[in-house]
Amino acid sequence: MGGIRCPGKLTQDIIESYNRFYSKIDIISRMMFEKRTYRNAVRTDDLVQFEVIVKETDLLIRAEKDLSREAKESVLKYRNQLETYIATNPDFERSLIPVQEVYHAPEIIREMIRTSGLAGVGPMAAVAGAMAQSVSKDLLQLSNEVIVENGGDIYLATSKKRIIGIYAGASPLSMKIGIVIEPGETPLGICTSSGTVGHSLSFGKSDAVCILSKSAALADAAATAVGNIVREKKDIERGLERGKEIEGVSGVLIIVGEKMGVRGDIKLIRL
Repeated sequence: MGGIRCPGKLTQDIIESYNRFYSKIDIISRMMFEKRTYRNAVRTDDLVQFEVIVKETDLLIRAEKDLSREAKESVLKYRNQLETYIATNPDFERSLIPVQEVYHAPEIIREMIRTSGLAGVGPMAAVAGAMAQSVSKDLLQLSNEVIVENGGDIYLATSKKRIIGIYAGASPLSMKIGIVIEPGETPLGICTSSGTVGHSLSFGKSDAVCILSKSAALADAAATAVGNIVREKKDIERGLERGKEIEGVSGVLIIVGEKMGVRGDIKLIRL
């Protein structure tokens, strides 16, 4: 996740903030994040669980059987498409604003450009969700149920009711509430952005911005767009309105400290 909604050219202070973010990131918080606390957010004892790690791509996958070999092949395919495209179109990786649509590119590239354009952020803001979604669709040819989590971004297709816990860092609400997902709502993307957890680029300070959408790429991009404008508790309402404006978003949940706001089609449960 990464990117910022910006109607025109990037200003110098945004560029400097971007550079400072990557050059001075706190190593301790990065190490703490690597504990992957949020990976306890989905309980699926009825499914087989396995991990696939290729470079920066780190997926936790649940399916009816062990599909780790097939999943790795899928990840390698989509990473090769992304890396090849970026090599000849470097602005695709660097831009913090939407880029022009292309029609002769791999589907994952086109989906990232389309959804980031709807959210008003750079295409790499959709990469984690797009990867989870793309790999899930491949694996659904081999398993009726698939849940792929990529850095806190989830794409799932399930035949049972599932509860997704919301990890919100130091917030007292972290892992205290969950989102109920009914089978008929899936396939579904559930993506979370945070300005206080992890190493993804965000210009906001929310503990969690969770977006629901049929497209995990869109949910990922929208979570970044909403997260960028939520810097304190009073911004929760504005963030909810921003999420509602993005075409294709079905639900928005925002947590800042002990405060929470919800908008759209989201059913919550106390954990």
